[in-house]
Amino acid sequence: LIVFMVASLVAVALATHGVDVSQQCLPNSWSCLRDNGFTFAIIRCHTSGGGRDSNCPHTIYNAWDGGMSHVDAYIFPCPTCGSSGYDQVMDTINYLNEYNCNYGMLWFDIEGPEYWQTQAENQEFVNSMLHAAIDAGVHLGVYNSRSQWDPIMGSGCTMLSDYPLWYAHYDGEDNYDDFVPFGGWTHPNIKQYDGDVDLCGCGVDLNFYQ
Repeated sequence: LIVFMVASLVAVALATHGVDVSQQCLPNSWSCLRDNGFTFAIIRCHTSGGGRDSNCPHTIYNAWDGGMSHVDAYIFPCPTCGSSGYDQVMDTINYLNEYNCNYGMLWFDIEGPEYWQTQAENQEFVNSMLHAAIDAGVHLGVYNSRSQWDPIMGSGCTMLSDYPLWYAHYDGEDNYDDFVPFGGWTHPNIKQYDGDVDLCGCGVDLNFYQ
């Protein structure tokens, strides 16, 4: 019993909390988030409308200025906007480079079956995104969940399973006890456990990793 309690306390101590944002968030908000125990940020830099997110560069600056230990970026692609997945990823990376943004990983946000096409077309589109990330040499991760992956990509598709998984399940629990393998992933890297939270004057989703 004592060993179990010690192991549980160590797991809690090692949990790292952060937020993702899809809007402007100012330095004082990031400082407040840091003071409330959040130490990493993931910032949207490409929108589902198919264009660059104008808030992205300065929100990345603000996150660093506010004391975040790690800052990543994510792209919400638009498979029906007329440009390839490759071009959308390259445009996002060029955008970040133009503003000299310092970021760790670029996450692909693959969700919302209503935004996508047939599974075959979706697989082709995502594969082109993957090749762009590889060509650009960025560190890649995937935001998804089983309820989104299966209808968009197909339950048998495992093309991105070699990359870190950030999954969503709004159960309010900062643990992985709820995780069910899918898409070739057998364990997650980040969990988004609550969404649309107004915290420190900024609209955020809550995440953790361990």
